[in-house]
Amino acid sequence: QVQLVESGGGLVQPGGSLRLSCTASGMIFSLYTMGWYRQTPGKQRELVAVITGVGSTTYGDSMKERFTIARDNAKNTVYLQMNNLKSEDTAVYFCNADRSVFGIAGYWGQGTQVTVSA
Repeated sequence: QVQLVESGGGLVQPGGSLRLSCTASGMIFSLYTMGWYRQTPGKQRELVAVITGVGSTTYGDSMKERFTIARDNAKNTVYLQMNNLKSEDTAVYFCNADRSVFGIAGYWGQGTQVTVSA
């Protein structure tokens, strides 16, 4: 019964900041690569950022300048710090956990809405 619980989404003005959190349970958190993805209606889910169990990070195109992914293995939590938000960042943001081992399923959170609007 793996569960990913997200928080931190909401309405923010352009140029503002948000910090998303995703807390995992039911798994050995440190063994999973954690990631954030986002999706808008009519578009494919897009990689935002990924962080391995030992802290190596990968960012989607044009994400690294404004977004930062981090994790706290002691708290089973992954974060996404989002700065200088733009209207184009409006999307549902999803937390993902991926063991990257054959036969072991990955998991998704429920998604949290981020809306950037004046």
